[in-house]
Amino acid sequence: MQPVPFIDLKAQYKALKEDIDARIHKVLDHGAYINGPEIAEFEQKLAAHTGSKFALSCANGTDALLLPLMALGIGPGDEIITTAFSFIATAEIIVLAGATPVYVDIEPDTFNIDASKIEAAITPKTKAIIPVSLYGQMADMDAINAIAKKHNLIVLEDAAQSYGARYKDVKSGNASLVAGTSFFPAKPLGCYGDGGAIFSNDEKLIKALKEIREHGSESRYYHTRLGMNARLDTIQCAILLSKLGRYDWEVEQRNRVANRYNDAFSSIKAQDFKTPKVRSDRQSVWAQYTLTIGNRDAFQKKLTEAGVPTSIHYPRIMPDQPWYKEHASKSVGSLENARWAADHVISIPMYPDMDEATQDRVIAAVKNALA
Repeated sequence: MQPVPFIDLKAQYKALKEDIDARIHKVLDHGAYINGPEIAEFEQKLAAHTGSKFALSCANGTDALLLPLMALGIGPGDEIITTAFSFIATAEIIVLAGATPVYVDIEPDTFNIDASKIEAAITPKTKAIIPVSLYGQMADMDAINAIAKKHNLIVLEDAAQSYGARYKDVKSGNASLVAGTSFFPAKPLGCYGDGGAIFSNDEKLIKALKEIREHGSESRYYHTRLGMNARLDTIQCAILLSKLGRYDWEVEQRNRVANRYNDAFSSIKAQDFKTPKVRSDRQSVWAQYTLTIGNRDAFQKKLTEAGVPTSIHYPRIMPDQPWYKEHASKSVGSLENARWAADHVISIPMYPDMDEATQDRVIAAVKNALA
């Protein structure tokens, strides 16, 4: 029996093949591989889909977070408060901008930044907060925005895993001054390479971001800012335009799979076994379906033997990464929830085209591993 795919991008492509191929060939025919007409079309549709006034495509999710820090003038001597538990890009962009990351702990059930821990980390050097909408669920944006307003701070949502998610009546990307997302192939909305986008309702900020994205140029060969080459290729926009057409359906399917998992696992009583928690005022896009388990190594081994792949997002918190521990480690509090999560989380297959027979294989493997 073939192993279950962790994410089945081939099935997604098969469903969209005709449209994706046609859009790619259109780009090949017109030959505008950089800044082609698909760029503007995609940005307009992204903005409409999120409810933001503006969307700006860029080369990857890391640039989608770094460019806003550059545009906002955040750099050496500044501090940015963020979660301790995320992919390293969240801390990386702070250090690349010249600022210092200040880590706070997470909520033990959602794995998102604990908003109640933020104010204790604020100093006169604090300039911004970067909440991560982890695993597809947005952080407590009302609480975070209220703290930011009180202390005159910027909020930059790291929405790399949450495009299309909702917090109350607001979509990810449109819940703060500025947000950045990723279109890495494994993301809920992914292209066939690297890609990203930035969202904001601030026209002046978007203008600055657009200039920085293209070598700091206000017009051709006229460079008014320090910039970088951070454009998204036209072909990737063509692919994303096709995928965006059925994306809302995909989010619905991810939620159906997650609900089926939740129901199937609800009776399991293994040590430290928990299914993901989504707050009642939020909708996740399930970038990952992440369990916690006491004996993770044994559990992972049994699933591998059953042909069910797993992944650990993430096995070490950011301030404990070797380089960051030495050069860029400033934490407030014990970070005990983040460290516990790093030792116990494990993600199982999750993708919108997963049929019930495949879901049943995953469910059976999990139950058998914990029997």
